[in-house]
Amino acid sequence: MNAKRIFIFLSALLIVAFVLTGCSVTQAGKDVIGKVQQETGVAVVQAQEAPTPTPAPVQLPAEHQDALSIAMAQQEALADLYDRVAPSVVNIKVTVDHPDVGQGQETPPGFPFGLPGLPGQPGDMPPVRGEGSGWVYDNQGHIVTNNHVVEGASEIIVTFHDGRWAKGEVVATDPMADLAVIKVKPPKDMDLKPLPLADPDSLRVGYSVIAIGAPFGLEETMTTGVVSAIGRSLPVGLGQGMGPRYSLPDVIQTDAAINPGNSGGPLLDLTGRVVGVNFAIESPVRASSGIGFAIPVSIVQRVVPALIENGKYEYAYLGIQGQSITPELAQALDLPENVLGAYVDQVVPGGPADKGGVRGGERVVTADGVELHKGGDIIIAIDGQPVRQFNDLVSYLVTKASPGQEVTLTVLRDGKKLDLKVTLGKRPERPQQTPEEMAGKITPKAAIAIARDAVEEQGLLKGQVKETTVMPDTYQGRDVWVVDLSDGKQTAEVIIDAETGEVLSAEVQ
Repeated sequence: MNAKRIFIFLSALLIVAFVLTGCSVTQAGKDVIGKVQQETGVAVVQAQEAPTPTPAPVQLPAEHQDALSIAMAQQEALADLYDRVAPSVVNIKVTVDHPDVGQGQETPPGFPFGLPGLPGQPGDMPPVRGEGSGWVYDNQGHIVTNNHVVEGASEIIVTFHDGRWAKGEVVATDPMADLAVIKVKPPKDMDLKPLPLADPDSLRVGYSVIAIGAPFGLEETMTTGVVSAIGRSLPVGLGQGMGPRYSLPDVIQTDAAINPGNSGGPLLDLTGRVVGVNFAIESPVRASSGIGFAIPVSIVQRVVPALIENGKYEYAYLGIQGQSITPELAQALDLPENVLGAYVDQVVPGGPADKGGVRGGERVVTADGVELHKGGDIIIAIDGQPVRQFNDLVSYLVTKASPGQEVTLTVLRDGKKLDLKVTLGKRPERPQQTPEEMAGKITPKAAIAIARDAVEEQGLLKGQVKETTVMPDTYQGRDVWVVDLSDGKQTAEVIIDAETGEVLSAEVQ
């Protein structure tokens, strides 16, 4: 074998080795391969580099795949709900030219969604700006929000989901429900998309809910949570001596994050229906602490149409002051154990309950520094509907009754059950006076303090005072408080002028 053939043979072996091992070939090697192919006429195919393998998808255990599918479906459902509902939620910016800070303007307890309280004198402050949320109620341009969002506003700007805006005008407000209706003329070519209302009794504790609004001005923010409680009661009204305060019943409690700016926005169920209107939080830091409150749809359904049609909503009025019976109350007032209902503390003179024969407490008793009235009726039903707490009574009056309607109150009085017919009145715009308020400027608490001082100064009792009662009365043509102080052995009766606080008589009975 000549040298040339030996070279070609060895070169071919080297090439085959490279091909079989999959090694990369250098440029010199490529030259050799080309020369061999030219001289031998044999085509040599180079091995291709092995591709990088694509990682196989992670395979969950079979028992987890169903859970993942459910979670994926849930998040898609929430995303679809947001896309459908968000265009119906608006941001509301308001300007108050002359905030009357001296009048004690207030918002619902624990909810800093309204205008900030600032120090100063009425009319001395510069314009104040605030904001909240709202939602489209109908195709006529009506927007629902909270009263405390727009109260006193000189200018209202409503911003829609696509960034366009319109001026808003207040149609009517209802401080008692903290609801307001404003109206806008939407931008050209914009179709308003009203939100549907849920059925009033569709919620249960544990149901999922969604809040959409503009917390801290961050528009179209969505938060989720569950219904933490239903049937809560919160005080509403003007207060601060400017008007009556009442209880707002059936309030929804939720742990969905609600913050300043969410006020007036909708609380929704998983189908996108409105179940409530966000309006309050319980938080020492003016931000979500997992306890938020919403006005129930049952009140929205009654109040909002009346505001649009009549400019106001008229509430049924019973004319009592009272509270739910608790173990402490039962013990202090010698009530039967485990009897539930609405205890009638006082009856407004001349009011519907007074005319219907409802009886309030007649004697004031102090227990742990709290003034209580003994002897009042216990309302256990209204029109056959059980009343287990005071909120049940208020809920019936707000959501099912109307002024002029006759209702049947079932009460317990001295251990006996009575049915009383009462024709409901209309809530007064200003509070009607109770017997205590009619008695004069001196409050029962002040009268007790004056009586104690008089008894101590005159040495009328030897022992420590164990029981105190106070009742309004007349004495020598004056409105007075009659205060009885007992040490267990003797009782000192002190008569105090209800207007001036003067001690008119003090003696041991």
